[in-house]
Amino acid sequence: MQSAVSVKDLKIAYGSTVVLQNINLEIAPREFLVLLGASGCGKSTLLNAIAGLTDIADGEVWIEGRNVTWAEPKDRGIGMVFQSYALYPRMSVRKNLGFGLRVAGLPKAEIAARANRAAEMLHLTPLLDRRPAELSGGQRQRVAIGRALVRQVDVFLFDEPLSNLDAKLRNELRVEIKKLHQDLGNTMIYVTHDQVEAMTLADRIAIMKDGVIQQLAAPAEIYHRPANLFVAGFIGAPAMNFIEGQIVARGAGHAFVAGGLDLDLAGYQGAPLPGPATLGFRPEHLMPEAGGGPAIEGTVSVVEPMGADTVVWFSHEGQSHSLRLMGDTGLRPRDPLRAGIDITRANLFGADGTRL
Repeated sequence: MQSAVSVKDLKIAYGSTVVLQNINLEIAPREFLVLLGASGCGKSTLLNAIAGLTDIADGEVWIEGRNVTWAEPKDRGIGMVFQSYALYPRMSVRKNLGFGLRVAGLPKAEIAARANRAAEMLHLTPLLDRRPAELSGGQRQRVAIGRALVRQVDVFLFDEPLSNLDAKLRNELRVEIKKLHQDLGNTMIYVTHDQVEAMTLADRIAIMKDGVIQQLAAPAEIYHRPANLFVAGFIGAPAMNFIEGQIVARGAGHAFVAGGLDLDLAGYQGAPLPGPATLGFRPEHLMPEAGGGPAIEGTVSVVEPMGADTVVWFSHEGQSHSLRLMGDTGLRPRDPLRAGIDITRANLFGADGTRL
């Protein structure tokens, strides 16, 4: 099957500073791909390269089977939504939606039909005659999205479109974008630093660091089987817990040993090898009040009630860890805590940080 977007051996450099190095990416038709990472990791630069807004030093960009490496943005068959709304303040919503089509010389009837359809999909119909100053932030961003939709292209690019909104509006628009993708079935590439947006929107996530894709996989795969320590620590709130220790051979199997922790690795979903290693486990994969099996023991430091669940922070051998419990808990600061680790859900990372 032909990819909707293909990035081949892409390199971008500013002088002697290499921003992206040997990026290869195949995005399937109708896929929702999220580029996720901290500021400065190269995610927006990659998106701009696909859009034709950034010059590349080497490599190729293909969209819908066409080599568009040197094509102008308007000729690439894309629609783009930016972080800033970039609306024309003196134009109504209707005119903002149709401006690009008018510049392209489309007939008035076609422009009106496309604008009305986009407005209906984005719940903007009652607002068509208002100007941007009369709209909320969420409504303005809907107009910006609608301006891309009216182009009726196969590929949409989103560059942190929700960053300027408050938490409630971000949640609402995130749902709208998800519905939009389901209804339209277009290919969408979405840049964000917000892992909640990435996990809830994406078919696949490309996590980036220092201009390199660290892992490209489905959200569940990234969350439960991170490729390396960086991905493991980046995804999840609270972040994954880590304990440094050693993997030792024991009989026909292996065990992880660190301080007073001695954990049989039978049932681990991976290939443990003897040597220095880091054990990683999610807060919800700890089992409080463990019986006589291997467990980590500590003292509760902070209890965070969060409504549907509670996060308990505790110290173990001078290191802080977190435990997530459903509902309320009777634990209080300075209480002793004993929790077992579910090894079937844990992750082990070798000395180089790669998952074993």
